[in-house]
Amino acid sequence: MQRFVLIRIGQSLVTLVGVSLVVFTLARLTGNPLDVLLPPDAPPESFARISVLWGLDKPVHEQYVVFARNALRGNFGESYKWRGESAMGLVVNRLPATLQLAGLAILFSVLLSVPIGVMSAAHRGSWFDSFGKLIALFGQSMPSFWLGIVLIWIFAVQLRWFPTSGRGGLESMVLPAIAMGWFSVAAFTRLIRSSMLEVLDSEYVKLARIKGLPEWKVIWKHGLKNAAIPPLTYFGLVIASMVTGSVVVETVFAWPGVGLLALQAVLARDYQVVQAVAMTVSVVFVSMNLLVDVLYGYLDPRIRFS
Repeated sequence: MQRFVLIRIGQSLVTLVGVSLVVFTLARLTGNPLDVLLPPDAPPESFARISVLWGLDKPVHEQYVVFARNALRGNFGESYKWRGESAMGLVVNRLPATLQLAGLAILFSVLLSVPIGVMSAAHRGSWFDSFGKLIALFGQSMPSFWLGIVLIWIFAVQLRWFPTSGRGGLESMVLPAIAMGWFSVAAFTRLIRSSMLEVLDSEYVKLARIKGLPEWKVIWKHGLKNAAIPPLTYFGLVIASMVTGSVVVETVFAWPGVGLLALQAVLARDYQVVQAVAMTVSVVFVSMNLLVDVLYGYLDPRIRFS
């Protein structure tokens, strides 16, 4: 098992190195930050002075070496747009808002998808099963930005039940959490339903029914417990994807999280903040994948030797 874990950690480190190369390259494809930092009619001496100050006069490979060395220490430099603020400090300040929103979205996904998925499998072919399939279809077909706009128009503008944007109390989190978590509701529902169908056709479930156990106990205690392994392993990836994929929802609802920070940094061509955000969310995503791989190795020893 130790060898399996070490191999997975090594693969994760190689992945992060590759991600750092991609992040460093793509950040510089957005344009020259000097065009944002200085007015178009600035003299050439000002461009040269700022270029030296920010290290933009060095060759690209030297800039990457400096970037990689500083990234290992969590130092991504100071922001171009937010003068005097460190790039990593901005990410750390915005990260709690994103985690708060992602946590509520995950809670919403689990509370809605588990009952629907279980009952759809228990009543296969019924109207409720068709209802569950319809929810899964719509959930995976609707873009989160479109759903967010529709939710704002209905529940914030027309009904005035919730605020349209911003971060406040619990009421300000409801609409963005639904918009962010609806796709996961669809994915979890389909996954739980397929796992439950397989479990309900197994021999030990048939034996439990022959023994005369109540149907609710067969389904919710014996069935769901054994069908939970695939959804649990997918759960880690959902957490990572919600943290890394929050840009659209946070932009629609003006939620002051990491996603909105990333968009603002890209528009301002703020290399330092873009790199800090991208590397932070990459570490989160790779770490969750590593955790899922290790859990798989513990749950199924055959995977350790594959």
